[in-house]
Amino acid sequence: MNDAVLIVNAGSSSIKFALFDACDDRKPRAIVRGEVDGIGHAPRLRITGAHGATAADRVLGGAQTHEEILAEVLRWIDEAFPNTRIVAAGHRVVHGGERFFAPTLVSPEVRAALELLIPLAPLHQPHNLAAIDAFGRLHPDLPQIACFDTAFHAQESWEATAFALPRELRDQGIRRYGFHGLSYEYIASALPEHLGERADGRTVVAHLGAGASMCAMRRRRSVATTMGFTALDGLPMGTRSGTLDAGVLLYLLQQGWTAERLADMLWRHCGLLGLSEISDDARTLLASDDARAARALEFFSYRAARELGSLAIVLGGLDSLVFTAGIGEHAPMIRARICELASSLGIALNAQANACDATRISDASSRVTVLVLPTDEEIVVARQTLEATAACYPR
Repeated sequence: MNDAVLIVNAGSSSIKFALFDACDDRKPRAIVRGEVDGIGHAPRLRITGAHGATAADRVLGGAQTHEEILAEVLRWIDEAFPNTRIVAAGHRVVHGGERFFAPTLVSPEVRAALELLIPLAPLHQPHNLAAIDAFGRLHPDLPQIACFDTAFHAQESWEATAFALPRELRDQGIRRYGFHGLSYEYIASALPEHLGERADGRTVVAHLGAGASMCAMRRRRSVATTMGFTALDGLPMGTRSGTLDAGVLLYLLQQGWTAERLADMLWRHCGLLGLSEISDDARTLLASDDARAARALEFFSYRAARELGSLAIVLGGLDSLVFTAGIGEHAPMIRARICELASSLGIALNAQANACDATRISDASSRVTVLVLPTDEEIVVARQTLEATAACYPR
């Protein structure tokens, strides 16, 4: 019987998952990866094998809830791999607050503590917990490990994590946490392969997707990041506002807006969608000839370049810039515009390499090495799950 861990990244309308061989804690091997999207409407299961071949593609007609979906996924795994035993489940959990800075075995007490953080990550935390609850009912004896997006930034300095608020609020946990940490941890682990000795230099990683942030690293550790107390801060995103003058919110409250109306607007109706009034998807905007689409993308690029400059100052200069995630990996036009705006930092792109989504897209004359690297949050969760499970349940 072969041991494996199942990695789950649950959202509101989709669940991404991957099955990893558990034989090597440091280099787990992906057996299959999959996604169920359309949850609540017409959920569709898609699974690919280790080499990218389609292993399953079908509609899950009767399954609608997270529990029903995960039951279908587990049933498929049992049928496809009868000699494989799942020994643990690892979950991406977006917010760990001030308490959780390492992979953590989920207990009822831990589960309750994570629920208190839902207001800080309302688009993610409830669905992360729904998957944990579903597993708890389907396999009550299976160890579940929570792996946190905030953990990678835990060692940042006081200055990098503070707000200019009364100390009593800091004492209540109101501070900058940062997110996308699982993605940043993967990129940090991949840098030596592409940069050699320069991997420990001054690097900014741009995780640009429907959720977007940037992280300044020195010695492959987080020094500063653009997101803060919640995942609303920093760059504009698909539907989220990014950095906003708090006075705007005070004004709207004084005009009679409720907190609920404000939250709905800030999380679901701002960003690229609010700017363009067309779509929250950069691919749609890039394909559009509407001036509003162009303006939204120009604003996104401007804000990214401005944040890049700020992070470079924190680092004392810039040696490398890495683009990752959906927009970062697949939108040459946006990468080019960000780099053009930040050219004074010593960035020069090779236009042909950029257009082809090559790994290294900087020109030979560029002082800054610019890379495009696909992220892999699942393998980071797999590593952390295996390490935490081994610590709790030595084999």
